[in-house]
Amino acid sequence: MLTILGFTMIATFLVLIMLKKMSPIAALVLIPALFCVFVGKGAKLGDYVIDGVTSLAPTAAMLMFAIVYFGVMIDVGLFDPIVRGILKFCKADPLRIVVGTAVLAAIVSLDGDGSTTFMITVSAMYPLYKRLKMSLVVMTGVAAMANGVMNTLPWGGPTARAATALKLDASDIFVPMIPALAVGLLGVLALSYALGRRERKRLGVLTLDEVLEPETETALVGASAGASGDGAAVVAKRAARTGGSGSGSGTGSGADADLPEADDDFQGLDPHRATLRPKLYWFNALLTVTLLTAMIMEWLPIPVLFLLGAALALTVNFPHMPDQKARLGAHAENVLNVSGMVFAAAVFTGVLQGTGMVDHMSKWLVSNIPDGMGPHMALVTGVLSIPLTYFMSNDGFYFGVLPVLAEAGQAHGVSSLEIARASLVGQPLHMSSPLVPAVYVLVGMAKVEFGDHTRFVVKWAALTSLVVLGAGILFGII
Repeated sequence: MLTILGFTMIATFLVLIMLKKMSPIAALVLIPALFCVFVGKGAKLGDYVIDGVTSLAPTAAMLMFAIVYFGVMIDVGLFDPIVRGILKFCKADPLRIVVGTAVLAAIVSLDGDGSTTFMITVSAMYPLYKRLKMSLVVMTGVAAMANGVMNTLPWGGPTARAATALKLDASDIFVPMIPALAVGLLGVLALSYALGRRERKRLGVLTLDEVLEPETETALVGASAGASGDGAAVVAKRAARTGGSGSGSGTGSGADADLPEADDDFQGLDPHRATLRPKLYWFNALLTVTLLTAMIMEWLPIPVLFLLGAALALTVNFPHMPDQKARLGAHAENVLNVSGMVFAAAVFTGVLQGTGMVDHMSKWLVSNIPDGMGPHMALVTGVLSIPLTYFMSNDGFYFGVLPVLAEAGQAHGVSSLEIARASLVGQPLHMSSPLVPAVYVLVGMAKVEFGDHTRFVVKWAALTSLVVLGAGILFGII
């Protein structure tokens, strides 16, 4: 019964948010609460929620202060050279911009933290997508998949969990997987190329002057008037080049049509905004590099690092209290949306784990593996990792399900190392799971509906995972 209710609860949640019948926050709270009552454990709902909130509180704190920190860095102009450099390299070509998104996300993912990756990637690429009227779900989907492949780094989380759960060396798991993961990353780049070609066909290619000219107009006439003027100028010039309206209705996602035009859509490129601190550029760059280095070296817990970094960045760049309050107020919406989503997700995970649904679901799946598949348990593990790491947390999968799969594999002569490597296959899809806090940073900063992102990314991320699995089998790694 718990197995059926667990799968039903997850399916209900996904259907409601994808159909936009409920907001993600409401669905993450109300659906598990309702199913907790169905299970007959409504009296323990409070304990489950508190346990879930307690486990995710450090993550929520990290995201809150990380958003403030990177928000301040965007305000003071730290990423402006990156944005302008990418714009010049891409030459306002949608194909190059989409591929550039994948490359940037993959590079930044080397720090091992998905939230940081998404903040930097969206900060750099969002103005380009908005200015060219490109599909924002393409940006979020490509960034999530690139980060998912790179999330398998030993310091990224899944590899360390697999090594701990099976008492193996992380390098023995990861190093042999590098060729398969490289193929997966190439697959993401190939997909980015294909999606970019689709965007290029839909929108055409603008010249650099056509993109930058409205920006100058914005600086002269003001942010509010400039936002609508930018869109009109770009659409008019695109219409002149392509012979159409330039608005583009066939993205395949429907996300852009639902997104309001914000007055500060292009703040990342506005060279005249009052918050710029050019004299402090190298201080801010050094502070950011030091912060990321401290994260990788684990000098302090990540929430503490971002708390200290945000406080220092605000104090140095905006020494006057009214300016600090203004910056905090400017980023309060993002902070509230993301932290609220994390605490709501804590209700979902708390009920899943507290009621025992996760345990029953995993045992049911393992028990239904045909005996004839025993010698192929590595392949089975790789296939199961795709849906399981999407429907449950990495902790639940690697510490709850993986040991059972490894034990079944050993009984048929399959080594734990092969099982551990196969367990990494599902990470490209896992990074878009509703149970991953970082994905709410991604969709929140990109102003994309979570349901739109989910509809777009699931099929491509699952395909990327299968590419990694196929490469692992082909190379004899799995």
